[in-house]
Amino acid sequence: MSRLRRWTSRVLLVDERDRLLLLCGRDPRKPGARWWFTVGGGVETGEDYLQAAVREVKEETALELPAQRLGPVVWIRQTIFSVDGQGFDQYEEYRLARITSDEASAMQVDTEEARYGHHWWRIEELTTTSETVRPKNIAVLLADALANGERRAEPLFLGRFNEDTDPE
Repeated sequence: MSRLRRWTSRVLLVDERDRLLLLCGRDPRKPGARWWFTVGGGVETGEDYLQAAVREVKEETALELPAQRLGPVVWIRQTIFSVDGQGFDQYEEYRLARITSDEASAMQVDTEEARYGHHWWRIEELTTTSETVRPKNIAVLLADALANGERRAEPLFLGRFNEDTDPE
């Protein structure tokens, strides 16, 4: 299977109670295959990663966050995966964005990406869930990002992964 190269900007949307918004995805060609992922998506022609992050937050949540509300890149990773018969080789940058409870209440998560649901996850839930969540070890990573993300000199490189073959 050929893989489509993709560059993405992902956003860790965290509310005042340190809950992370994740969207649920499924693969129609793999019954039962489901996973949770962060807000964000592909960088379009003419955009930089920050512009893509702002656009994706608006498209996926109807929340208009100015670029200065998004923190610096806290994580990067490279991943290979397939969905609906299409293979992807994807580079990801993750930024942290804190939002107020009023902003969280006003959000309208109603996109193609979230058609299988969305949920505000507490770190404790992420630690104990049997659900597939991307990136792996997100509970530990998120706790570190909330504590140290903006003080880190460089983004944390999470590694290279093959979601189709790597064990959970």
